[in-house]
Amino acid sequence: MNKILKITTIILVFFASIVLNAKITKEEKQILKEFYEATNGSEWTHKWNFNKKAGTWHGVVVENNHVVEINLHHNGLEGTIPSSMGNLSHLRVLNLAFNKLTGPIPISLVQLHYLEKLKLEMNSLSGILPSSFKNAKNLRELTLFNNSLEGTIPEGIGEASQLKILNLSSNYFDGELPKGIAALTELESLELFGNKLSGTITADIGNLKNLKELVLSYNRFEGNLPESTANLSQLKLVQLQGNNFGSIRALINLSSKGLATFDSDDEFLNIQFRTNTLSRTRITNAKFEDVED
Repeated sequence: MNKILKITTIILVFFASIVLNAKITKEEKQILKEFYEATNGSEWTHKWNFNKKAGTWHGVVVENNHVVEINLHHNGLEGTIPSSMGNLSHLRVLNLAFNKLTGPIPISLVQLHYLEKLKLEMNSLSGILPSSFKNAKNLRELTLFNNSLEGTIPEGIGEASQLKILNLSSNYFDGELPKGIAALTELESLELFGNKLSGTITADIGNLKNLKELVLSYNRFEGNLPESTANLSQLKLVQLQGNNFGSIRALINLSSKGLATFDSDDEFLNIQFRTNTLSRTRITNAKFEDVED
């Protein structure tokens, strides 16, 4: 047993040594210095010490001399995100949620080929979304809720073909739901609560076969919900209330057997789908959950 413990200890020390001595290129170090200064790094909760190896900096993960993750969730960041962050070409995760960031989202971020997760929720970001996501082939999570973003949701969002989570709730997006949404066949969660989206939904939502959460509540949608919506057999959460839908009766034939939450302005469907286990507070919990991941 002692021999096994010694071997385990050696392995742990070895990997710890790799992390603590991890170096990055001069170019990447300069980019992170610019980011640190642009976001008032001297006032961060957990600051970076540029006299130490990058592997020791709070929230920074280094692999093969490149920065692959930056997790600065709830760390007192204040300022703007410099566009040079898009030059961290090996970055897979960028989590800057629950800070005080302002200004636009740099277009360069969604051009990062290896980026899998972009979490910028609960800030004060403004401006519009990039029009093209054609380079975001590995992006699986895009969470931007509770900011001040505006404009339309671009058709190009459909180019991020691996997206599983798209949460744009509690912003000022307007216009119609882009037809490009239907191309996101891996999507499991679509949350657009509390924007100014309007018009009739012409996107083929029924194409989102893996969708588990559909949250369109408190927008200005009109017309009838697409008939294909009834094909979403994986749905567990549906929230459509606070719109001007002419009819959502397409859902009367919904084949989902795991539905846990259903909220709409159609009382007939509410009664049909409601059980004693439904949660009426799901929206609040989803939008303000302060959990680092």
